[in-house]
Amino acid sequence: PGSPAGRAVGEGSPGGSGRRVFSPAGEFREFSRRQLRDMERLFRQYDAGKDGFIDLMELKLMMEKLGAPQTHLGLKNMIKEVDEDLDSKLSFREFLLIFRKAAAGELQEDSGLHALARLSEIDVSTEGVKGAKNFFEAKAQAINEASRFEEEIKAEQEEKKKQAEELKQRKAAFKELQSTFTQ
Repeated sequence: PGSPAGRAVGEGSPGGSGRRVFSPAGEFREFSRRQLRDMERLFRQYDAGKDGFIDLMELKLMMEKLGAPQTHLGLKNMIKEVDEDLDSKLSFREFLLIFRKAAAGELQEDSGLHALARLSEIDVSTEGVKGAKNFFEAKAQAINEASRFEEEIKAEQEEKKKQAEELKQRKAAFKELQSTFTQ
């Protein structure tokens, strides 16, 4: 529930229409889990209708709060640039596409999407908005990011094992101490 991994925001209906479940961590491997959580938090913050989408008016408010207000036509063009299902609003997946394009240097410097990615305070990558120089560099970077993602998961699992072991040791020490008092 607290992580965007394996859960969709604004993707599909609860009844299930045969669509596959969108997994941000699986599809957007170039981002760390922390970056995905930050992006999801930002998305939810501006999803005023809590419907899992950012519509034109919510995007207008978002851009104003980020200090880069856009014209009505500019907002429509921002949505159109990443609106794959042509519903004139941004799903969480389409929202993530903004940051993918920004990291790859695929957004025009003067575009509203570039401003959104730059002003959102989410560090899309160490190379950042300067972008990957070419497709192959971007692919190599995505592979490195994927292995970093796996390392993060392993580190989290190791920390949980360590905590479980410490708890087990504390319980054993308590039982030993308790047995000295019950004799």
